[in-house]
Amino acid sequence: MKLLIKNGRVINPATGFDERADVAIAAGRIVSIGAVAADFVPNKTIDATGCVVAPGLVDLSVRLREPGHEHEGMLASELAAAVAGGVTSLVCPPDTDPVLDEPGLVEMLKFRAEKLHQSRVFPLGALTRGLRGAALTEMAQLTEAGCVGFSQADVPLEDTQVLMRALQYAATFGYTVWLRPQDMHLGKGVVASGPLATRLGLSGVPVAAETIALHTIFELMRSTGARVHLCRISSAAGVALVAQAKADGLRVSCDVSINSLHLTDTDIGYFDSRMRLEPPLRQQRDRDALRLGLRDGTVDALVSDHTPVDEDAKTLPFAEAEPGATGLELLLGLACKWGDESGAGLVRALAVLTSEPARVLGSALGALHASAGQLVQGGVADICIFNSASNWTVEPCALRSQGKHTPFSGYELPVHVCWTLVAGQVAYEAHTA
Repeated sequence: MKLLIKNGRVINPATGFDERADVAIAAGRIVSIGAVAADFVPNKTIDATGCVVAPGLVDLSVRLREPGHEHEGMLASELAAAVAGGVTSLVCPPDTDPVLDEPGLVEMLKFRAEKLHQSRVFPLGALTRGLRGAALTEMAQLTEAGCVGFSQADVPLEDTQVLMRALQYAATFGYTVWLRPQDMHLGKGVVASGPLATRLGLSGVPVAAETIALHTIFELMRSTGARVHLCRISSAAGVALVAQAKADGLRVSCDVSINSLHLTDTDIGYFDSRMRLEPPLRQQRDRDALRLGLRDGTVDALVSDHTPVDEDAKTLPFAEAEPGATGLELLLGLACKWGDESGAGLVRALAVLTSEPARVLGSALGALHASAGQLVQGGVADICIFNSASNWTVEPCALRSQGKHTPFSGYELPVHVCWTLVAGQVAYEAHTA
């Protein structure tokens, strides 16, 4: 199949390319950007006049809810939400049921996802068996099955010795360990510690829950030489520690969620369970530091932290409600909103969704997907085409995700995804395009 994208503004954040150009695609790969050969005869032509042609988005934190939580989300619904949001590659954590700690489970998940011909799924394997924090998993076998790294998801590791052994093993074989920094004992609250938590009578999670965990991780990184990706940094103090760790030469990267980037604890209002999230929303100074860190590169990537939750689990008292929110279809709009408000601009907003998260994945993507997050001649044709001058209002009932709960309900967001291509095939086309 040959496809031609005409008259679009082509942006490749990895190289800074930003020009009006045509993109020719054949056999799932980009043949040319710019001048199209006279003998190139497309089977389909997309007129991208007035649209931005960008690499497909790479989301580093997406819960697909299969296997085990199909009442909250299924592969079909969540991958449909992904391509509707322009996401062509996504990383899913291992906290499914059963946990992704066996090669067969990983292979089954990848096989089922590939049959849907939508977003590419890159699973994280469990760092310890059953995420119980005791015995390490067979990382080599899980890597062969398709895992791009190893994680405890949101389950903290209480035993520092187990974490050290995991980092030693990962460093020996070049694996990346993905950790959400949160102290097991200090992180048991439901909101961020502060005046609002006191006023509402809710149990708080202090910033120290994040910083203590970060200090531990960094010290173990120094002694083991491991590479670590920190998931969903949430505090100003955390950003400062990451900046220092990078300055010290540690092999660390980190991301922030769209929730922490745009919201604060005051948005909880009167016990709004849509704001029940992990990590909890913190104060404005934390949000400001996260926004600045994402702009200056201290924070590497922006993630949706897509966690669909069903109606029964959300319509409970705040402290009892299940944490999580849908985010795949909001990721691009919220990134561009941040880019505009912060002065970072469209190219940086796209970079933290494409080339930067792809860089975090690095060689784990494999040779076949090495060009993910980029638009390059000969690279895989994973492409997001969006109208940058079209605003839309978030209506939960209109979202394709099975999870309809979002803290951004009613928000007006910029940019509208018109087409999403995966390996040169149209995986999503907006009716209004």
